[in-house]
Amino acid sequence: MRQAQSLLSRIESVPRRELYFFALYRLLEAGILAALMFSPLGEVLGQPRHPELGTAVTLGYLSLALVLFFIGRSVHWLTWIVFASVCIDVAAATLATHALPGATAGIAMMLLFNVSAAALLLPSTRMALAVAALAIVALFGEYFFTTFHDNSNGRSVAEVIMFAVSYLALAYLAHQAGLKARASQALADKRGEEVANLFEVNELIIRRMRTGVLVVDADNHIKLANEAASLLLGEGADGPGADGRGASLLHAAPELARRLQRWRNGWQTDETPLQLSPEQPEVQPRFARLLADSETSLIFLDDATVVSRRAESLTLAALGRFSASLAHEIRNPLAAINYAVQLLEESQQITDGDRRLLQIIHQQCQRTNGIVESVLGLARRERATPEHVDLNTFARRFVDEYQQTLSIETDTLEPIIGAKPVPALVDPRHLQQIVTVLVQNALNYGRLPGESARIRVRVFNAEGRPTLDVMDRGPGIPEAVAAQLFRPFFTTSEHGTGLGLYIARELCRANQATLEYVPVPGGGSCFRVTLPGPSALLPA
Repeated sequence: MRQAQSLLSRIESVPRRELYFFALYRLLEAGILAALMFSPLGEVLGQPRHPELGTAVTLGYLSLALVLFFIGRSVHWLTWIVFASVCIDVAAATLATHALPGATAGIAMMLLFNVSAAALLLPSTRMALAVAALAIVALFGEYFFTTFHDNSNGRSVAEVIMFAVSYLALAYLAHQAGLKARASQALADKRGEEVANLFEVNELIIRRMRTGVLVVDADNHIKLANEAASLLLGEGADGPGADGRGASLLHAAPELARRLQRWRNGWQTDETPLQLSPEQPEVQPRFARLLADSETSLIFLDDATVVSRRAESLTLAALGRFSASLAHEIRNPLAAINYAVQLLEESQQITDGDRRLLQIIHQQCQRTNGIVESVLGLARRERATPEHVDLNTFARRFVDEYQQTLSIETDTLEPIIGAKPVPALVDPRHLQQIVTVLVQNALNYGRLPGESARIRVRVFNAEGRPTLDVMDRGPGIPEAVAAQLFRPFFTTSEHGTGLGLYIARELCRANQATLEYVPVPGGGSCFRVTLPGPSALLPA
């Protein structure tokens, strides 16, 4: 009910122009009547039956018409203004008909428009028919009053009946036309709002797309560029060109303009990525026509790093499945070799030189088995199930458990935590595995020659995001090595598998976290895990 009332009030606020012309027509009627009454043209009205009444009605109607003309500009009370004004019209027409019998037909004809206009503007069928009924009652009342009171009437009953039927018919037809017009207006408004909303949604989607989108006309002027494209093009895409038609693509990105022209000419498109501005990633351009018969073109600028990451992800996924299958096949002969070596080591006929060779075989079997286990763990990795975790509590418990399960005699492992909780959203099992890998690497490689390892697990908030650092005081990592740390199977140790940091980063990505190496100026290394905050959205 409230929605219907809101819709009705909105529809009633629409016909401002119609109400204005209705009031203007009423003012014209009053002006014509006054001109005929108070000018030499009054002779066309014939002899007035009641001159004083005619004068009073003319002046009163002219005054009320002026008042309604100015009041009618406000449409807050449309229904009552229309109903009151048509009542005034009917009353003035009835009195003028009685006072000026020579103008009876003309006044009745002019009243037809008033009744029809009121029925058109009124929202209710009952009110529209009530206006027609009011005009009919006034028409018959004036007729019978004149006939029986003055014993004279220049009109016939047929004329009165025809006018009465005309009032009723025109009121009904005009009201139906008004209902259809209001329904069409409401539907048009609704469709217009939907189109406007869709336009805003499309514009927002295009503007916020990571893929850059450019609209370029036939003269290579940039007509439209979303935020990603503007960022990729830099300052060259801002502002109009010399001719005021938008920035020139040839000026903003000459190589891109050259490729666009080659594509328009039907030549083979260069597929190599290009860099549109300094300090921006390389992009892979794609071209399409906006319309079939138009030279206006769409240019899509795909981030080449995203494409390469997707290709790398697909490659690693396929490699993971292959490696898992291969690992299963390797484990059985590897276990047999390892078992045979253990039996040979128990033999009394093995010389010391051969025993050293058996030790080497055993060590390499263990190293190979570690690689197999890492590959299988990566292939069997389950989906992350994030939970709300206090990093301070986690770091304290992790250090206590690590010191109990592993023999750390001269090395030190300590947490650095604050007084306030640091909540994060992460899978605790994955976080345990990540920190274990980082701490184990720090114990293995984060020590100076002849010195003990000093490992610290620090928890803090960095720019509003929960962060965990694993730091050591070792020799650090050379820049050339740091660039390849997270590549699979990359290792600088003959006993390493090269999968620990890679698996740790993949686990971070599964939890919408990041893992990065941070050089320490005073010496040592720092691996930083930046996690989602507690208000982050849980993955579906």
